[in-house]
Amino acid sequence: MKGVILGISGGIAVYKAVEILRRLSERGIRVQVVMTAHARKFVAPLTFQALSGQRVITSLFDPQNGSEVEHIHLRREYDLLLVAPATANILGKFAQGIADDFLSTLYLAWNKELIVAPAMNAEMWRHAAVRRNLELLRERGVRVVDPEEGFLACGDVGAGRLADPVRIADQALQALEKTGDLCGKTVLVNAGPTVEAIDPVRFLSNRSSGKMGYALAAEAARRGARVILVSGPVSLAPPAGVEKIPVVSAAEMGEAMDRLFPDADIAILAAAVCDYAPKQAAPQKIKNREQPELRLELKATRDILAGLGKKKTRQLLVGFAAETENLMDNARRKLAEKNVDLLVANDVSSRDSGLESDYNRVTLLFRDGSSREIPRMPKSEVARAILDAVVSLAAAPQGGPAER
Repeated sequence: MKGVILGISGGIAVYKAVEILRRLSERGIRVQVVMTAHARKFVAPLTFQALSGQRVITSLFDPQNGSEVEHIHLRREYDLLLVAPATANILGKFAQGIADDFLSTLYLAWNKELIVAPAMNAEMWRHAAVRRNLELLRERGVRVVDPEEGFLACGDVGAGRLADPVRIADQALQALEKTGDLCGKTVLVNAGPTVEAIDPVRFLSNRSSGKMGYALAAEAARRGARVILVSGPVSLAPPAGVEKIPVVSAAEMGEAMDRLFPDADIAILAAAVCDYAPKQAAPQKIKNREQPELRLELKATRDILAGLGKKKTRQLLVGFAAETENLMDNARRKLAEKNVDLLVANDVSSRDSGLESDYNRVTLLFRDGSSREIPRMPKSEVARAILDAVVSLAAAPQGGPAER
């Protein structure tokens, strides 16, 4: 039986969590409720205990917790953590790693699927601190069920009202269906830019932040895969449970991918590898006063995706096409030439998505000639859509189209 931990933080919308619990229970889901101290001011734990059939956890130091370390035990026993309503307070604790009650401590120990459904005043929802905390959580792969607009308890009208409980429960049920669909698989992901030295100080690189590749690695790990992430220099922390292999140059990234590819079941090449590198890096810093004009002689770097396309046997290979013009024509040519099973076409000229952004919009191209557009959404959500397609392809008959 699938299990959900329903975390409830303190706000007027606490009463709506009763409907979320009821809907999950009706679908045969085992639900363990965890309430913060503030949540208990709005609805008594007895209500949730009666509906769930289980004791409600309200404190880190409850003697009824038993001899086991309760928050670690729950991580092993349940498949999904759903926090609804999620107040600005609990979102801030999650984002900043503050663990001062059972729910925030559970979050730090949690390494599976996590959904938060925020609810708060409209001005709080728009506050820069709340927006930044949500960005951090999304970067870590947390799914956010955005609040709805309407009449709020404080009398204001605007965004901040807890999403429809049916919608929240359905999001949880969909996530549970995907839990573990990559168990037993090894997923190899590359991400970020590469850096090509001009001298010990200067280099050639690009604007890739690595956020898309890291989101893919996090999503694959949540689905139960063993994930190996080959990463160029980025400022991101590796997702929980992911093995990171740091590299710098295109040559280093190519060597790592060659070494790891034979043992992979799925390879997703999301890195923005530099197409050119200096033929020879200067051993010392080049002095601009000594050379008022500098001419660099460049050489093409290895095409890692094409190389793996020639080597692949049983592996499912996913590539990216980052383009600024003629997106679909260039992407279709890349799909055919590089022997990939799925190509993610990405227009990186957009100002509101793509490189450096937390958002992306892509088109998935399949070998059977079909395609699917993924509209602008957080990169964590784009990663889910891509992995959904990958799982479908992996389940399809060899050489056949995926069921979509």
